[in-house]
Amino acid sequence: MNPRKKVDLKLIIIGALGVGKTSLLHQYVHKTFYEDYQTTLGASILSKIIILDDTTLKLQIWDTGGQERFRSMVSTFYKGSDGCILAFDVTDLESFEALDTWRGDVLAKTIPMEPSYPMVVLGNKIDLADRQVPPEVAQGWCKEKDIPYFEVSAKNNINVVQAFEMLASRALSRYRSILENYLTDSIKLSPEDQSRSRCC
Repeated sequence: MNPRKKVDLKLIIIGALGVGKTSLLHQYVHKTFYEDYQTTLGASILSKIIILDDTTLKLQIWDTGGQERFRSMVSTFYKGSDGCILAFDVTDLESFEALDTWRGDVLAKTIPMEPSYPMVVLGNKIDLADRQVPPEVAQGWCKEKDIPYFEVSAKNNINVVQAFEMLASRALSRYRSILENYLTDSIKLSPEDQSRSRCC
Protein backbone atom coordinates (compact mmCIF):
# COMPACT_ATOMS: atom_id res chain seq x y z
CA MET A 1 0.00 0.00 0.00
CA ASN A 2 1.10 3.53 -0.71
CA PRO A 3 2.16 5.45 2.44
CA ARG A 4 0.41 8.52 1.06
CA LYS A 5 -2.80 6.52 1.04
CA LYS A 6 -4.44 7.09 4.40
CA VAL A 7 -6.49 4.37 6.05
CA ASP A 8 -8.93 5.39 8.77
CA LEU A 9 -9.43 2.84 11.53
CA LYS A 10 -11.89 3.08 14.40
CA LEU A 11 -10.62 1.40 17.57
CA ILE A 12 -12.45 1.15 20.87
CA ILE A 13 -11.16 0.68 24.40
CA ILE A 14 -13.56 -0.89 26.88
CA GLY A 15 -13.53 -2.37 30.36
CA ALA A 16 -14.85 -1.83 33.88
CA LEU A 17 -14.93 1.53 35.64
CA GLY A 18 -11.56 2.71 36.93
CA VAL A 19 -9.27 0.28 35.10
CA GLY A 20 -7.36 3.15 33.46
CA LYS A 21 -8.80 3.27 29.93
CA THR A 22 -8.47 7.06 29.69
CA SER A 23 -4.96 6.96 31.18
CA LEU A 24 -3.87 4.33 28.65
CA LEU A 25 -5.29 6.32 25.78
CA HIS A 26 -3.70 9.60 26.90
CA GLN A 27 -0.37 7.85 27.43
CA TYR A 28 -0.52 6.44 23.90
CA VAL A 29 -1.75 9.57 22.10
CA HIS A 30 -0.20 12.40 24.17
CA LYS A 31 2.53 10.60 26.17
CA THR A 32 1.05 12.07 29.35
CA PHE A 33 -0.24 10.62 32.61
CA TYR A 34 -2.37 12.36 35.23
CA GLU A 35 -3.07 10.93 38.66
CA ASP A 36 -6.69 12.13 38.74
CA TYR A 37 -8.87 11.66 35.68
CA GLN A 38 -12.56 12.44 35.70
CA THR A 39 -14.79 9.45 34.99
CA THR A 40 -15.59 9.25 31.27
CA LEU A 41 -19.29 9.84 30.66
CA GLY A 42 -20.47 8.09 27.50
CA ALA A 43 -17.42 8.28 25.24
CA SER A 44 -14.61 10.56 24.15
CA ILE A 45 -12.54 10.26 20.99
CA LEU A 46 -8.83 10.84 20.41
CA SER A 47 -6.95 10.53 17.11
CA LYS A 48 -3.40 9.56 16.30
CA ILE A 49 -1.65 9.20 12.95
CA ILE A 50 0.97 6.47 12.65
CA ILE A 51 2.78 4.73 9.79
CA LEU A 52 2.59 0.96 9.86
CA ASP A 53 3.62 -1.43 7.07
CA ASP A 54 4.23 1.51 4.69
CA THR A 55 0.68 2.71 5.28
CA THR A 56 -0.42 5.90 6.98
CA LEU A 57 -3.09 5.06 9.54
CA LYS A 58 -5.41 7.56 11.15
CA LEU A 59 -6.49 5.87 14.35
CA GLN A 60 -9.71 7.18 15.80
CA ILE A 61 -9.78 5.71 19.31
CA TRP A 62 -13.04 5.75 21.25
CA ASP A 63 -12.68 5.81 25.02
CA THR A 64 -15.87 4.51 26.59
CA GLY A 65 -17.37 4.96 30.05
CA GLY A 66 -17.13 1.81 32.16
CA GLN A 67 -20.18 2.34 34.35
CA GLU A 68 -23.03 -0.11 34.11
CA ARG A 69 -25.51 2.69 33.35
CA PHE A 70 -23.61 3.57 30.16
CA ARG A 71 -23.41 -0.04 29.01
CA SER A 72 -26.32 0.09 26.55
CA MET A 73 -25.23 3.47 25.17
CA VAL A 74 -21.61 2.37 24.85
CA SER A 75 -22.61 -0.65 22.78
CA THR A 76 -23.72 1.69 19.97
CA PHE A 77 -20.10 2.89 19.74
CA TYR A 78 -19.01 -0.65 18.81
CA LYS A 79 -20.68 -0.31 15.41
CA GLY A 80 -18.22 0.12 12.59
CA SER A 81 -15.21 -0.45 14.84
CA ASP A 82 -12.15 -2.13 13.35
CA GLY A 83 -10.68 -3.44 16.60
CA CYS A 84 -11.01 -3.43 20.36
CA ILE A 85 -8.85 -3.15 23.46
CA LEU A 86 -10.28 -4.98 26.48
CA ALA A 87 -8.72 -3.45 29.59
CA PHE A 88 -8.70 -4.60 33.19
CA ASP A 89 -6.87 -3.61 36.36
CA VAL A 90 -4.45 -6.28 37.68
CA THR A 91 -5.19 -5.06 41.24
CA ASP A 92 -8.96 -5.58 40.80
CA LEU A 93 -10.13 -9.16 40.31
CA GLU A 94 -13.71 -8.10 39.49
CA SER A 95 -12.50 -6.03 36.52
CA PHE A 96 -10.77 -9.15 35.17
CA GLU A 97 -13.83 -11.34 35.74
CA ALA A 98 -15.93 -8.79 33.81
CA LEU A 99 -13.85 -9.33 30.63
CA ASP A 100 -16.15 -12.15 29.49
CA THR A 101 -19.15 -9.81 29.60
CA TRP A 102 -17.34 -6.97 27.82
CA ARG A 103 -16.02 -9.34 25.15
CA GLY A 104 -19.50 -10.83 24.67
CA ASP A 105 -20.98 -7.35 24.26
CA VAL A 106 -18.48 -6.45 21.56
CA LEU A 107 -18.90 -9.68 19.63
CA ALA A 108 -22.70 -9.36 19.76
CA LYS A 109 -22.63 -5.78 18.46
CA THR A 110 -19.95 -6.16 15.78
CA ILE A 111 -20.19 -8.75 13.03
CA PRO A 112 -21.11 -11.88 15.03
CA MET A 113 -20.22 -14.28 12.24
CA GLU A 114 -16.69 -12.95 11.99
CA PRO A 115 -14.11 -14.65 14.21
CA SER A 116 -11.31 -12.44 12.88
CA TYR A 117 -12.46 -9.27 14.71
CA PRO A 118 -9.19 -7.95 16.22
CA MET A 119 -8.87 -7.65 19.99
CA VAL A 120 -6.07 -7.28 22.50
CA VAL A 121 -6.28 -7.53 26.28
CA LEU A 122 -4.40 -5.12 28.53
CA GLY A 123 -3.74 -5.86 32.20
CA ASN A 124 -3.11 -2.32 33.47
CA LYS A 125 -1.51 -0.95 36.67
CA ILE A 126 1.37 -3.44 36.88
CA ASP A 127 3.29 -0.67 38.62
CA LEU A 128 1.14 -1.19 41.76
CA ALA A 129 2.08 -3.70 44.45
CA ASP A 130 -1.32 -5.13 45.50
CA ARG A 131 -1.83 -7.37 42.49
CA GLN A 132 -4.91 -9.66 42.52
CA VAL A 133 -4.73 -11.17 39.03
CA PRO A 134 -1.62 -13.33 38.45
CA PRO A 135 -0.09 -13.02 34.95
CA GLU A 136 -0.62 -16.77 34.31
CA VAL A 137 -4.37 -16.46 34.95
CA ALA A 138 -4.75 -13.55 32.51
CA GLN A 139 -2.52 -15.26 29.93
CA GLY A 140 -4.55 -18.46 30.26
CA TRP A 141 -7.84 -16.62 29.65
CA CYS A 142 -6.38 -14.90 26.58
CA LYS A 143 -4.77 -18.04 25.19
CA GLU A 144 -8.08 -19.89 25.46
CA LYS A 145 -9.74 -17.14 23.36
CA ASP A 146 -6.74 -16.58 21.06
CA ILE A 147 -6.34 -12.90 22.03
CA PRO A 148 -2.91 -11.27 22.52
CA TYR A 149 -2.22 -10.18 26.11
CA PHE A 150 -0.09 -7.28 27.35
CA GLU A 151 0.90 -6.42 30.91
CA VAL A 152 0.92 -2.61 30.87
CA SER A 153 1.36 0.47 33.00
CA ALA A 154 -0.21 3.70 31.79
CA LYS A 155 1.66 5.52 34.55
CA ASN A 156 5.14 4.23 33.64
CA ASN A 157 4.43 3.81 29.91
CA ILE A 158 5.20 0.08 29.88
CA ASN A 159 4.01 -1.82 26.76
CA VAL A 160 1.37 0.81 25.93
CA VAL A 161 2.65 1.63 22.42
CA GLN A 162 3.28 -2.07 21.66
CA ALA A 163 -0.29 -3.01 22.64
CA PHE A 164 -1.98 -0.26 20.61
CA GLU A 165 0.21 -0.92 17.58
CA MET A 166 -0.41 -4.67 17.73
CA LEU A 167 -4.15 -3.91 17.58
CA ALA A 168 -3.65 -1.37 14.77
CA SER A 169 -1.61 -3.93 12.82
CA ARG A 170 -4.30 -6.61 13.19
CA ALA A 171 -7.04 -4.12 12.29
CA LEU A 172 -5.08 -3.08 9.18
CA SER A 173 -4.66 -6.74 8.09
CA ARG A 174 -8.40 -7.29 8.53
CA TYR A 175 -9.15 -4.07 6.59
CA ARG A 176 -6.90 -5.20 3.72
CA SER A 177 -8.46 -8.65 3.61
CA ILE A 178 -12.00 -7.22 3.57
CA LEU A 179 -10.96 -4.80 0.80
CA GLU A 180 -9.34 -7.61 -1.18
CA ASN A 181 -12.45 -9.81 -0.86
CA TYR A 182 -14.67 -6.91 -1.86
CA LEU A 183 -12.57 -6.18 -4.97
CA THR A 184 -12.37 -9.86 -5.89
CA ASP A 185 -16.13 -10.25 -5.53
CA SER A 186 -16.75 -7.06 -7.51
CA ILE A 187 -14.70 -8.07 -10.52
CA LYS A 188 -16.53 -11.01 -12.04
CA LEU A 189 -15.05 -12.18 -15.29
CA SER A 190 -17.11 -14.31 -17.61
CA PRO A 191 -16.14 -17.98 -17.51
CA GLU A 192 -13.94 -19.14 -20.37
CA ASP A 193 -16.18 -22.03 -21.34
CA GLN A 194 -19.14 -19.72 -21.92
CA SER A 195 -20.15 -19.76 -25.57
CA ARG A 196 -19.35 -16.51 -27.29
CA SER A 197 -21.65 -15.09 -29.91
CA ARG A 198 -19.94 -14.82 -33.27
CA CYS A 199 -20.97 -13.05 -36.30
CA CYS A 200 -21.02 -15.01 -39.63
